[in-house]
Amino acid sequence: MAESKFMSAGTHKGRGRQAGYIRFKTSLRNCILDVLKVRPRWVEAREGEDWDFYWCEVNMLRETFDNTYFEEHVRICHFRNHFELTRKNLMVRNLKRHRKYLEKHVGKLASSDMDFFPTTFELPSEYHLFVEEHKRCPGSTWIMKPISKSQGKGIFLFRRLKEIEVWKKGDYYSHKEELKDKPEPETYIVSRYIANPYLISGKKFDIRVYVLVTSYIPLRVWLYRSGFARFSNSRYRLDAIDDTFIHLTNVAIQKTAPDYDPEKGCKWSLQSLRNYFVANHGSPDSTVLFREIDSVLVKSLESVQKVMINDKHCFELYPPV
Repeated sequence: MAESKFMSAGTHKGRGRQAGYIRFKTSLRNCILDVLKVRPRWVEAREGEDWDFYWCEVNMLRETFDNTYFEEHVRICHFRNHFELTRKNLMVRNLKRHRKYLEKHVGKLASSDMDFFPTTFELPSEYHLFVEEHKRCPGSTWIMKPISKSQGKGIFLFRRLKEIEVWKKGDYYSHKEELKDKPEPETYIVSRYIANPYLISGKKFDIRVYVLVTSYIPLRVWLYRSGFARFSNSRYRLDAIDDTFIHLTNVAIQKTAPDYDPEKGCKWSLQSLRNYFVANHGSPDSTVLFREIDSVLVKSLESVQKVMINDKHCFELYPPV
């Protein structure tokens, strides 16, 4: 049924049309192109031809979306303000706002279900609020992340405020008379680090699942049954907070570890992870766990439902590929 939506004409009737085929376009030359090419009756649109389905980069979307007419059946792979959930600082703002909304309009019990993200601040804008919280919890470990980088770039852990003095007091702050000649400092989020994470074989891990949103109003969500867990390369310990091979799970970082084994890698399939939980905690508890994970996904999407620019031509795959 999904394919039948794309069988009619493209963005302008006629040009380059092949009856019964879905014409796709993508500027990416990676697994996205490989997957699209092997789909039955999908053909890549040539330069100048119309298309029915476009897997585009976000820059293209920002530059051309408002100036392009899309026919009814055309689909494109991003919502216009997709960054409300994919940029770390905006995600936290939306989660906090949604929690306040639930507490005010539904009740404290409903807002308590939004306890799945740690205490987090945006820097530099909330630096003073962060300092107050830091003073209330001396000795705590915090993690800092740049808001728009990936693959673990720029992430570090710290405990003392003086460890981020250099970041806080960069040229932007030290020479205010030259502000107009200096770029603003890079925005970070800082979160209380989870000091006692659940470990498997002594190692940290996170779970990567894929969620397809075809509509925000009404909210229409599809969860991919497969997925995987990413593991750190080294066993967890808190006396070495500078060691990214211990504290981060990004594959781009872990595969650079001196003792990384490319044959074993650092991933499990989601089914292997389920099997581990069932074997160690029983089927009922494992079922509850994965239902709660589903609930976190839905609540995260609900947090941006009212701010996302909904459009019938758009869909979004989280996390971005």
